[in-house]
Amino acid sequence: MAIIGIDLGTTNSLAAVWRRGRSELIPNAAGEFLTPSVVSVDDDGTILVGRAAADRLVSHPDRTAAGFKRDLGTDQRRRLGSLSFSPEELASFVLRSLRQDAEQFLGEPVEEAVLSVPAYFAEDQRAAAKRAAALAGLRVDRLINEPSAAAVAGADGKESLSLVFDFGGGTLDVSLVERFENVISVTAVSGDNRLGGRDFDEAIARAFCRETGLVYGNLSPRQRGILLRQAESCKIALSFREPVLMAVNDGEMAASLLLTGEWVIRKCGNLFRRMAAPVRKVFLDAGIAPAELDSLVLVGGSSQMPVVRGYIAGILGLEPARIPRPDTAVALGLGYCAGMKGGAADLRELVLTDVCPFTLGIDVLNRGEPGRPLMSPIIERNSVLPASKEAFYRTSHDNQDRVEIRIYQGEHRYCGDNLYLGKLSLDVAPAPRGEQSVRVRFTYDINGLLEVEAIGGNGQHSRLILRKGGMEETEALRRLEELKNLKLHPRNQETNRAVTARGERLYAMTVGDLRNRVGQTLDWFQHQLSSQEPLRIARARRQTDRFFDQVEAYLGDTAFPYAATEEPPEGEEDL
Repeated sequence: MAIIGIDLGTTNSLAAVWRRGRSELIPNAAGEFLTPSVVSVDDDGTILVGRAAADRLVSHPDRTAAGFKRDLGTDQRRRLGSLSFSPEELASFVLRSLRQDAEQFLGEPVEEAVLSVPAYFAEDQRAAAKRAAALAGLRVDRLINEPSAAAVAGADGKESLSLVFDFGGGTLDVSLVERFENVISVTAVSGDNRLGGRDFDEAIARAFCRETGLVYGNLSPRQRGILLRQAESCKIALSFREPVLMAVNDGEMAASLLLTGEWVIRKCGNLFRRMAAPVRKVFLDAGIAPAELDSLVLVGGSSQMPVVRGYIAGILGLEPARIPRPDTAVALGLGYCAGMKGGAADLRELVLTDVCPFTLGIDVLNRGEPGRPLMSPIIERNSVLPASKEAFYRTSHDNQDRVEIRIYQGEHRYCGDNLYLGKLSLDVAPAPRGEQSVRVRFTYDINGLLEVEAIGGNGQHSRLILRKGGMEETEALRRLEELKNLKLHPRNQETNRAVTARGERLYAMTVGDLRNRVGQTLDWFQHQLSSQEPLRIARARRQTDRFFDQVEAYLGDTAFPYAATEEPPEGEEDL
């Protein structure tokens, strides 16, 4: 049974597998490698995932969710129509879709995966990622930090020190990675879980509104969807040319503005400053200087923005290495990791070490402010995993007969500002303050298993094991059955549904004669679908897609070759 690697992204997700001696990307039902991390609920309650859902962000914003990876580990819920979902439940639909694509591609069941997460994800976020996999029917024993996976994909056996700058749609990860022979070792990590390409889209959209007289806060969800889509398109277009015309016109909202790379830099200054902070931190933690770097590796789709590449290259004084597909580097690395997990003979000598992204410790008495316990670190951030460390503590009160040890994760001085993970208790013999000691040992492995042991001077022993996962098995099984009852759109019909959703989005973005043309083409395509003749539908889909390509080119400020009064395609003879 195959093990796959899954890169669950904020904007797009994709999967890979190790076979025939190499990491191989897995195509989805539409033959594409990138599946948008978007979920939508159709009018009949069917769950849509991927491209078909992404195009409904404009036409059906109240029934569509995106960017939910950022909410993993929180209690936030999204209401889509009459249904309500947690972030991990939405993520599970994307993972289930990728799993089904993999089973179709490989011709065998897939029940296990290696899953990537941002290096700077805390324990609650990692636990939520594993819950999402469980709800998708996937067993995940190993979580891989995204920059670590990218480093594996680029491993060439040469000794080097690289900075991996992983800038995706919703998160930023920065890692220092050392390579020597068959060992790939992550030295230090930092990042920002709330910074990504989506933030540039919103910053561009808000600045566009300010300069054209629109009020962003007064726009409807549909209008915001149109504006953000245009901002994203212009951001991508600026990677190839400038200036770029950003224009919106839905009949109620009409405005246009020429954008340049310099304009983006001015309007997104705060985002660039946030981008630099984790870069500085990772060098401080590792105790090395940027001049010691051998290479700068930029991965993630948002890292390919020229303004981002230029900014990072400027502050480090190093030109980025050229890699073929920055947006697939993490997935390709996960293919390697899946092969390693499955015991592939040609990967047995490859060794990947990782680090603990956050400090782990316990609470101790704060005599200055007794109500605000202090954090006592035991395993500090960037400790190489697996790690096992211990510390000694003494009783704080006379005749104390019991010690409660609360476990936290984070970098703040006060425990209340860090993430609480759990607690254990230990009986001690009553004695004057400070005469009884307790030894606390933390053991943390590469799979996210934290074992906490407390041993008292009288031989008393207490142990707590914390696993990434969090959801009780009975609760996980119950919710898995509930989600199974929701009908996912059939994979073999996904392409047709995506064409329809694309047309609905374009209809919402256009006005006048062009909107009528889009509507007529949609009606014609639906008529072809009703024939239930595969060849006729395939031809209709190809012709409809060609027309929609032309509409999108027109909206992207490219010459539109069709006259607005031309009739839509009709009948099989025109196919």
